[in-house]
Amino acid sequence: MRVSELSRRSGVSVATIKYYIREGLLPAGRPTGVKQADYDEDHVRRLRLIRALISVRGLSVHTTAEILRAIADSDANIHHTLGLVIGALDAASGEQHTEPPPMAGEVDLLIEEMGWVVHSSSTAPRTLGEAIASLKQLDVDLDRRTLLPYARLAEQIAALDLEQLGDAAEPLELAERAVLMTVLFEPALMALRRMAQEHLSAAKHHPRP
Repeated sequence: MRVSELSRRSGVSVATIKYYIREGLLPAGRPTGVKQADYDEDHVRRLRLIRALISVRGLSVHTTAEILRAIADSDANIHHTLGLVIGALDAASGEQHTEPPPMAGEVDLLIEEMGWVVHSSSTAPRTLGEAIASLKQLDVDLDRRTLLPYARLAEQIAALDLEQLGDAAEPLELAERAVLMTVLFEPALMALRRMAQEHLSAAKHHPRP
């Protein structure tokens, strides 16, 4: 298909498509003449993923490029693919820390008690420690015992995530699903949690007759 058709199919302007190609987010089309190229369904699929990451999830072009590079390096191994995607997110965050993370002891004990294997480069333990420290400053006392039920629920959600990845037929499809479940599905989980909170609060404080 021509670039005009690719634009129509994907909902992305021609100018933006050319920008994504220049930035390395989208592979160039197959040359068919002077300043002309042919595009296929893989381009449509990739463009939709790019727009979802940038427009829906609000990621930067740089972070999106890092994730797409991780996809290009992936294989059919679920663990490897997830590791590449999460690693790309961590690396693309650009966060540099020289000081030790807050509440590291509590977080390490929680990880140990859950029996989790977490890579040393992961930013998630620091994020959790910072959240606990901030809550403590507001007199909300959280420790690993309070967090254990949440950790167990998180493990169940992660198991459901992996089930969604399990039937992907091709490495590219598997990698894309890893991105979707890791990056794009997080807002959906937050929305479900908030709706559940609203429902339970209403049921407790305003029970139906």
